[in-house]
Amino acid sequence: MDGKIRNNISIGALVDIVLKNDQPTGKLTRGHVKRILTNSPTHPHGIKVMLREGDQVGRVQAILEED
Repeated sequence: MDGKIRNNISIGALVDIVLKNDQPTGKLTRGHVKRILTNSPTHPHGIKVMLREGDQVGRVQAILEED
């Protein structure tokens, strides 16, 4: 599913995000959504979320499974 659309993302969903520091390399970090930080319905670079694992913040690149 598309990580650029806020309605596609739910709390607890398993996602791949790109952290701010990893944007140049495109390295992805996998985890479960703790909070959705972007308020707008869409974002061209991906919806910003916080992960449960380590409170890491990044933009969703892929939604792997809904919770």
